[in-house]
Amino acid sequence: MRQNQYRTMNQKKRHKKRNTTYIKLVPILLGTIALALLAVFGVKKIDKMIEGRSVDGFLVSINDREIGFVADEAEARTIYRQARRNVASGVNEMLFLEAELAVEPQRAPKNTLSSPEDVLGRMEEALSDAVSSGQSKNLNHAYTLKVNDYMVNLSGLDEVQALLQAAVSKYDTSGKYKVNLDYDGRREFNVLAAEVSGESIEDTVEKDYSMGGAASFLEELRHREVESEEKGFEDYETGILSMDFDEKVEIVEAYLPATFISSLEDAVNNVLMEQQTVQIYKVQSGDTLSEIAIKVNIPMEQIVEMNDSLTSVNSILQIGQELIITVPEPELSVTRVEQNYYEESYDKEIEVIEIDSWYTNQIEVVQQPSAGFRKVIADVTYLNDKIVDKTILKEEVVMEAVAKVIKRGTKIPPTYVKPISGGRLTSKFGKRKAPKPGASTNHKGVDWAIPTGTPVYASCGGTVAKAGWGSGYGYVVYINHEDGKQTRYGHCSKVLVTVGQKVKQGDKIALSGNTGVSTGPHLHFEILVNGKQVDPFTYIK
Repeated sequence: MRQNQYRTMNQKKRHKKRNTTYIKLVPILLGTIALALLAVFGVKKIDKMIEGRSVDGFLVSINDREIGFVADEAEARTIYRQARRNVASGVNEMLFLEAELAVEPQRAPKNTLSSPEDVLGRMEEALSDAVSSGQSKNLNHAYTLKVNDYMVNLSGLDEVQALLQAAVSKYDTSGKYKVNLDYDGRREFNVLAAEVSGESIEDTVEKDYSMGGAASFLEELRHREVESEEKGFEDYETGILSMDFDEKVEIVEAYLPATFISSLEDAVNNVLMEQQTVQIYKVQSGDTLSEIAIKVNIPMEQIVEMNDSLTSVNSILQIGQELIITVPEPELSVTRVEQNYYEESYDKEIEVIEIDSWYTNQIEVVQQPSAGFRKVIADVTYLNDKIVDKTILKEEVVMEAVAKVIKRGTKIPPTYVKPISGGRLTSKFGKRKAPKPGASTNHKGVDWAIPTGTPVYASCGGTVAKAGWGSGYGYVVYINHEDGKQTRYGHCSKVLVTVGQKVKQGDKIALSGNTGVSTGPHLHFEILVNGKQVDPFTYIK
C-alpha cells in the first residue's frame, strides 16, 4: 500500500517537472525566433510586421544638439566619420574642431527613424558650427617646425618655408637651391617633410649596364679615369654639387595661443644663430694642446678649465684621451658638397719613428717640416662653414712639402700618487710667506701636516738614491724613477729603506716626523724633472 503511495507521488513530481521545463522554454524559443526574424528581415522590415507598436532606436547628438534617431549605433558612427571628412575637405588647412558625438539607446515612436542622408546633413551642419565656435577662441592656426628635439611655432606655411630657405640661402648665394615641403607618406598623420633641391652643375646621364654586364661598367670607369687625367683645371665647372639639411626636419599643423607663436625674424635668429654645443675631442697622434686650441678655435686656458684631467697648459696628453670642448653650432645645420679650385700651402703628414725603450711622453724631432704649394680641384663637404671631408680630383704640386719626422716612445710612463693617506695641506708649491725665520719663501714642494709616525709611501716605483740625514730636510728619502724624474720625502722621523733598494709604488719607505728645518710634524714632498723641482700636483693622480 505504502509502495503504491510512493509510486503515485513520484509520478506527480515528474509530471510537474516536465510542465515547468516547458514553461521555461517558451521565452527562450520566442527570443530565438525574434533574433532569427531580425537577421532575415532587418529592423525596418520588423517595423512593418508589427504595425502600431514602438521600436528600439538610438538618439544621436553632437555637442548636445539632437541630430535624429537611427536603428544601429555602428551606422551612426560611420556616418559621423563621413561627415567629418566632408567638412574637412572644404578647406585647405587643419581645422580646430571641438565635437562630442553621443549615441544613446531610446524607445522611439513608430516612423521616427531618420534616413542616413538626413543624419549626414545634420551632422555636417553641427560640425561646421563647431568649427566656427572653436576658431573664435583665443587659439591661432599655426605650424610647428621640429628640428630633432628643438621646436619653433610660426603663423603660416610661407614663414616656415622662408625660415628654411634662409638656412639654405646663407650658403647658396646663386639661388639655385630651393626648399620644398611635401607630406611624408610614411607618417599616419599629416606631417610635412622638408628637402632641398636644385640644379646640378653637371648633367647626369643614366646608363643601362644590364646588357653589357661588368665589362661595360669597368670600361666606363676606365674612360672616366682617362678623361679625368686629361682634363685641365679650366675644364672643371666649380660650384655647389648638392645641399641638404643635416637634421631631420618635420612640420605639423597646430592651434596655439598667440604667445606661443614666434615672429619670422625671431625664429630665424633662434634657429640659425650659433649656440655653444658641448663636444668631445679625441687626442690624435702628434697632437699638442696648443695645436688642438688652434684647431678647435678655443684658447688653451679655456680647454684646461673645461677638463679636470688637465692641470695646466703644460699637461701631457695621451693618444686617445678625450677632451671636452664647446663648439658653436646652430639648431639647424646645412650640409653641402662643393667642387672647388684653390691654390694652397700644404703640409705632409708627420712621420713617426717609434722607440720601444722610450716613454710616450719622450719626443725628439729628427727633421723639421717645410710647407709645399699646390693647385687643387676637389670635392669639399661642408657642415655649415666647417670642412668635414675633402676628395682631391686633380692636383698639381708646384713645390713639394717636406714632412716633419719625430721619434716617440711607445711605453706608458709611470704614474705618481699622493705619498700619504690623509693629512692637511699646509703649503703649496711656489711663492709663500716664510713660516719661520730662515725658511724659504719660494717653496720647492708641497707640505701636509700629519702626526709623527704616519707611514710614508713611494709615490712611484724606482730606485732609492738617498736615505738618511739631509741637512734642512732632516731625515729624507730620494727615489729615482724610470722616466727620469726624482721624488723627495723630507722631515721624516725614521727611514725604512736603503740606498740602491728597488721599491714599488705604494711601498712604505719612511715614517713622517718633524726633523730638520720644520715648524711642526709634517711631510715635505717634491718631484724633480731634469733636476729641477716642479709642482707635484701637475703629476699626482
